[in-house]
Amino acid sequence: MSDQKEFLSLKKTFFYNFFPSKEEACKLNNTPHVVTRELIGIRDIYPPPKIDLENPWQIKIKITSYEVEAGALLIPYIETFEYILRYWTLDLAKILVNGCGVCVQVWDVTADSAPMKYEGERVYLWKLCNDDYALSCIELFNSSRLGVGDEIGLFWDPRSSNFMFKVLSQVSPRI
Repeated sequence: MSDQKEFLSLKKTFFYNFFPSKEEACKLNNTPHVVTRELIGIRDIYPPPKIDLENPWQIKIKITSYEVEAGALLIPYIETFEYILRYWTLDLAKILVNGCGVCVQVWDVTADSAPMKYEGERVYLWKLCNDDYALSCIELFNSSRLGVGDEIGLFWDPRSSNFMFKVLSQVSPRI
């Protein structure tokens, strides 16, 4: 509990419509009733946190073996809404929340003098079955030589509508 950060600006309301899907048919067929939800709005009570340009890495991740094997960064639900989706349009957020992947651009600024841009259909954010999210970019993992225990920083830059990525520390330098 002590290593969790407080989300001071996370005073927002998520509006969902719950649609009972074929409740009557489920009763007749003796099958479980499934309630679905649809995101219909997000309202911030407080303004989004200001991005500190000296240390903008709002999302910090220690790389796990699963992330290395999958070539994807796992981003918890709360951090996705707090630091990413609050800057997106409602329509784009709905696409993601409803389970479709959204293609994004990622800038690797680890080498300040030569940033690398990753984009295209193999660079996307998608929702996992546990409501967390994953940023898939195998090329980024390969070129950065990310390994288990490495720490990366990530943030959504609302000015350019891109992810910014940086390797903050590596367990052991890779050749």
